[in-house]
Amino acid sequence: MSLRLLLDEDSQAKKLVTLLQQAGYDIVTVNQAGLMGKADAIVLDFARQEGRILLTRNCHDFFNLHAANSSHPGILAIYEYPNPAKNLSYAMIVKAIANIEAAGIELNQQFIPLNQWNY
Repeated sequence: MSLRLLLDEDSQAKKLVTLLQQAGYDIVTVNQAGLMGKADAIVLDFARQEGRILLTRNCHDFFNLHAANSSHPGILAIYEYPNPAKNLSYAMIVKAIANIEAAGIELNQQFIPLNQWNY
C-alpha cells in the first residue's frame, strides 16, 4: 500500500506533486484540503484525522507540535540549508521517501528529517 501524504503549503509544487503521484503515493495538498493559510496545528490535526503523513519544509514549527503531541501518522521534514547544493531536489525528495519505505521505517508518531535519507 502506498503512503498517504498531506503536502504542506511549502511543499505542494506541481512538479513535486506529479513526481510523488508517478511514484504511486496518495497525495492531498493543503490547497486541495482547504487548509491554505490555516495554523500549523490545524494542518496537523487534518493529517491525524485523515491518516496522512505530513510532508513539510516548516521543520521548526512542526517539530514543536510533534514534541507537544506525537500522536500523528508521521511528519517528514525537508530541511533547507544556506548552501543550495545541500538541499533536496524534488526527485531527491521522492527518492528519500522511497528509501524510508524500503528500510521499513515506522512513520507513525515519528518526526523524520528526509535529508538524511537521500542516498
